Amino acid sequence: MSKRKNITIDGNEAAAYVAHKTNEVCAIYPITPSSNMGEWADAWSAQGRTNIWGTVPTVVELQSEGGASGAVHGALQTGSLTTTFTASQGLLLMIPNMFKIAGELTSTVFHVSARTVATHALSIFGDHSDVMAVRQTGWALLASSSVQEIMDQALIAQAATLESRVPFLHFFDGFRTSHEVMKIEQLSDDDMRAMLPDALIEAHRNRALTPDRPFMRGTAQNPDVFFQGRETINPFYAACPDIVQRVMDRFGDLTGRRYRLFQYIGHPEAERIIILMGSGAGPVEETVAYLNARGEKLGMIRVHLYRPFSVKHFIEAIPSSVRSIAVLDRTKEPGAAGEPLYTDVMTALTEAMTQGKLPTTVFPRVIGGRYGLSSKEFTPAMIKAVFDELTNDEPKNHFTVGIHDDVMHTSLAWDPNFNIEDPRVFRGIFYGLGADGTVSANKDSIKIIGEETDNYAQGYFVYDSKKSGSMTTSHLRFGPIPIKSTYLISSAQFVACHQFVFLEKFDMLSKLVEGGVFLLNSPYGPDEVWDHLPRPVQEKLIEKKAKFYVINAYKVAEETGMGERVNRIMQTCFFAISGILPREEAIEKIKQSVKKTYGAKGDRIVQMNWNAIDRTLERLHEVKLPSKATSTIELPPTVSPHAPKFVQEVTAPMIAGYGDDLPVSKFPVDGTFPTGTTMWEKRNIALEIPEWDPVLCIQCGKCAIVCPHATIRIKVFEERYTKAAPAAFKYCDYKGREYPGWKYCIQIAPEDCTGCGVCVDICPAKDKENPERKALNMIPQIPVRLQERQNWDFFLTLPEVDRR
Repeated sequence: MSKRKNITIDGNEAAAYVAHKTNEVCAIYPITPSSNMGEWADAWSAQGRTNIWGTVPTVVELQSEGGASGAVHGALQTGSLTTTFTASQGLLLMIPNMFKIAGELTSTVFHVSARTVATHALSIFGDHSDVMAVRQTGWALLASSSVQEIMDQALIAQAATLESRVPFLHFFDGFRTSHEVMKIEQLSDDDMRAMLPDALIEAHRNRALTPDRPFMRGTAQNPDVFFQGRETINPFYAACPDIVQRVMDRFGDLTGRRYRLFQYIGHPEAERIIILMGSGAGPVEETVAYLNARGEKLGMIRVHLYRPFSVKHFIEAIPSSVRSIAVLDRTKEPGAAGEPLYTDVMTALTEAMTQGKLPTTVFPRVIGGRYGLSSKEFTPAMIKAVFDELTNDEPKNHFTVGIHDDVMHTSLAWDPNFNIEDPRVFRGIFYGLGADGTVSANKDSIKIIGEETDNYAQGYFVYDSKKSGSMTTSHLRFGPIPIKSTYLISSAQFVACHQFVFLEKFDMLSKLVEGGVFLLNSPYGPDEVWDHLPRPVQEKLIEKKAKFYVINAYKVAEETGMGERVNRIMQTCFFAISGILPREEAIEKIKQSVKKTYGAKGDRIVQMNWNAIDRTLERLHEVKLPSKATSTIELPPTVSPHAPKFVQEVTAPMIAGYGDDLPVSKFPVDGTFPTGTTMWEKRNIALEIPEWDPVLCIQCGKCAIVCPHATIRIKVFEERYTKAAPAAFKYCDYKGREYPGWKYCIQIAPEDCTGCGVCVDICPAKDKENPERKALNMIPQIPVRLQERQNWDFFLTLPEVDRR
């Protein structure tokens, strides 16, 4: 066997790695959050990387998910080893072909980063609603709950489908697992060859449609024979669970990592257990261990093979001591008697009882609950609430956890202060702006830590649906023990804020532990930054006895030609402050990462990044905290007090980052929201905004045409309206003939502008004496924000021209 190595990758790459190595054809169509799997496969084939048999897999991108599944079906019928990657609506579009592939007992594996199916609203985030929508197709459903499991189960699925002839859908939670970066052990080519006997592949080849051995498949049948034909597959599904367990056992002998179809973890005499599948299993395992160490008798069953559901293997996993069971589903089926896993567990227990095979002396009390829809947080505090509910004489059935349901009162209360984070694990949170490079730098950081130290490492990155231009939050954990915490960090030793304006909008310090480090990217130097902090920020820093560091990363980036990309600068600060690696070694590793990432773009880009890294430490300063807060700056309200009631009560908490706290009663029942609410959200993310020079302006209107966010606008109006204008409001004579004597203005919305500079680039009007100056020029936003806010508010009161 070739030696295995430890690598630090995300779940999508782990799945794609095995899929590319064990297939000959990949038919792909990109869909969030599974796009990365197809992109990896495409890139590897373009580079000429071969599978375990020495051939380069053919990767073809189709025009829809239906096309991708059709291409898979066709390639499989030629005897090719074929796969695809998808999620949510994309998976649903594959259902017709999935029925055919399963009905024809064709071996294949689809890899699915399970994601919410759009209902009252679209969500790009993860749950099991897509997977549960295809459980009737006849596919085996194999769940992974961690990045290591994804790599392992991808291979187990490939081996099991070839032996059983049942097609496999290998799924894992979208974003929470697909995009989580973890340090894992990489399977070798020898491992994969050992798990995939040539005889099984030859058998798959021999079932191909070919003129050399002609036969007919896919006939039309009448009622006299269809039913009988449909039942012929039963022996294959009956044999499938045992085949999967044998494959898992073989895999365990090979790697030392052992899996069960239903994996019991916990006290050998557990009285209360939780049953679930997917990424939620990690924190349940953590919580069980934590509470058992304090005298409880708790357990859990992690479901791997959900379809075919093996009653025999499930019953074997249940401890005889169990008295109550909570079954957790990460999906919702309106109108059903219960969610899918709950229903199957009840059926299995009842069937075992009627056959006298129930391992317990009494039929356990079973309740079902929903959690984690659309990647909603699922924490140890919520898990403890479920275990606590099982102690009640009449526990709540069909409950929810993680939300506040004040309509049907299904939700369980939990203690948000319950925290089981191990002090040996370092925890850091990094707040950045979408497209500022914060996430990519933190991915590099966690890879450096994972691969250059003996630490276990985990990185998870939270994106807003707006993506570019909205806040990103990076959660990094590393330490000497395995990390199973698939939930966001709530107590961090290190917090970094990469955008100064966030201090006005979000509570950056609530999750910082006492004595922790706060790193701030600030346009103000160490001697003046304190006076520019809002008073609540000062108070929190003092209260938490924080170590406070500042750097003007914007200035370093500007001086080294990096524009607004402060990611490498802030990354260097993190390594310098944290001391994870010796400072010089850390800087060298960061430079190597830059070379790897940007080397293809040329030495100039690499050198700019290196220069920024070298100049960072001389600009990094620790600020000693005074004994009391002195600021007169208060946090502005999230939205204007003039905003409508819905905006005040629903939109504003969402903008402020408190959407988790909103109860069910606040939401429209059918997803219908009022329009015009975006105008109340002032993101204030621009470092610089355009300033208009009326003297140079030729009134071409190009700036308003190209503005991506409609934050620069033009009006013409009668002179009488100027009497109410603020003193700083700019306007000039209108040059058009249709409105003689009228005035013309270009106005920028300072708190909506993103600072992209497209308007300045397109502006054709230049100063003849200074060609670098145009009718629009970028200036710092903060000094003119209040003035331009007043100008914008006045501008909105000016009447629009009647275009009729």
